[in-house]
Amino acid sequence: MTRPRILVVGAGFAGVACVRRLERRLAEREAVITLLSPFSYQLYLPLLPQVAAGVLTPQSVALSLRRSERHRTRIVPGGVVGVDTAAKVCVVRTISGEYVNEPYDHLVLAPGSVTRTFDIPGLTEHARGMKTLAEAVYVRDHVIAQLDLADASNDDAERAARLQFVVVGGGYAGTETAACLQLLTHNAVKRYPRLDPDLIKWHLVDIAPRLMPELGEKLGRAAMDILTRRGIEVSLGVSVASVDEKTVTLTDGRVLPSRTLIWTAGVAASPLIGTLGTETLKGRAVVTPEMCLPGLDGVWALGDAAAVPDLAKDEKGAICPPTAQHAMRQGKAVADNLVSTLRGEPLHPYRHKDLGLVVDLGGMDGVSKPLGVELHGMPAQAVARAYHWGALRTNVAKTRVMTNWVLNALAGDDYVRTGFLASKAGTLKDFEYTDAYLSADQVRSHTASFRGAIASGGS
Repeated sequence: MTRPRILVVGAGFAGVACVRRLERRLAEREAVITLLSPFSYQLYLPLLPQVAAGVLTPQSVALSLRRSERHRTRIVPGGVVGVDTAAKVCVVRTISGEYVNEPYDHLVLAPGSVTRTFDIPGLTEHARGMKTLAEAVYVRDHVIAQLDLADASNDDAERAARLQFVVVGGGYAGTETAACLQLLTHNAVKRYPRLDPDLIKWHLVDIAPRLMPELGEKLGRAAMDILTRRGIEVSLGVSVASVDEKTVTLTDGRVLPSRTLIWTAGVAASPLIGTLGTETLKGRAVVTPEMCLPGLDGVWALGDAAAVPDLAKDEKGAICPPTAQHAMRQGKAVADNLVSTLRGEPLHPYRHKDLGLVVDLGGMDGVSKPLGVELHGMPAQAVARAYHWGALRTNVAKTRVMTNWVLNALAGDDYVRTGFLASKAGTLKDFEYTDAYLSADQVRSHTASFRGAIASGGS
């Protein structure tokens, strides 16, 4: 008897949680499990700002998918660029640039999200992101390079421009990025005696009227106070009008001479979802409470890419926010429902009450709301780090992260660049491959042989 083929797309929190649960609950004879991901690691995304700041090494937040006693999942190193749901085939672009077809009986879509951008002149050409491990490493190199170049320059205007940094996005990613990188430059300038510390300026810009509104007004003000005390200028109700190589123009008319724009203004579901032809809600696939895609046999969607109904809220039409805690639990829930499907058992809807949010602002600062309890300062930071440390999937990762935290606290940073993409300005498109997806016609051309087999009654 042929074993059912389960394809899981994406190695984020949702995809990895699903695969690990399937490996635990299914015997090898029951199914063949394949994971489709460009990288053989799970990125612990909430700690990326600390990688950019040099507090953590890149390896410490990249959790190997192969370090598991139960590991039997086949890992295909590539990204899914199209799905033919009629032929039940995924088209995969491997890391070598080749296209391969992967047939499935059950498809779990957890491709995650990409940085949300807008039609702003110069944005995609000049903005840096904070969504991938490579971007975090690149941003660190870029910021340190600006200090190096400013220190070497004899031009006052150039020096001032290189020491002015702009971060767009007042959510968790943007706030943590601005806070952690400001600490990086604040500490690094002590190694640059030719630089005036007062020339280093950080701007945090967001179109929303409040900073991190999900945390509530009180904690939002506490975060604002922490950033302001450090000298970060926070501009709310403002966005970017245009950007070029040397300036960032804001919608309130200000023109900031700057060589650094870090864009963290939200996320959008993976473009893969838009190629399916299924119903979407703000770009996310509309799914049932059991996370099935209506009208598509054997297809499930979860995580950032799916609009999963939030049954724990009384609010009609509420959907789960794109957070790690939901993604991990949804992955396990989909795995359980998949097992139930294979064994002819009833499915169960996903339900999880939000446990709260934590924000690590670096140093001794943070703002957190665990289980509704509002904290700020050192207690909040302790809770944030304890939560992240506990959420790391392997003991090796926990050891690496704790060692990095202790070493950084005791010895500080050496502020060295790796030279990553030194001769090229890395853009959002370079790192996130948002233009790699195929049209429906292109997908069908890749899967024509499978469609022919189905039409002729083959398997």
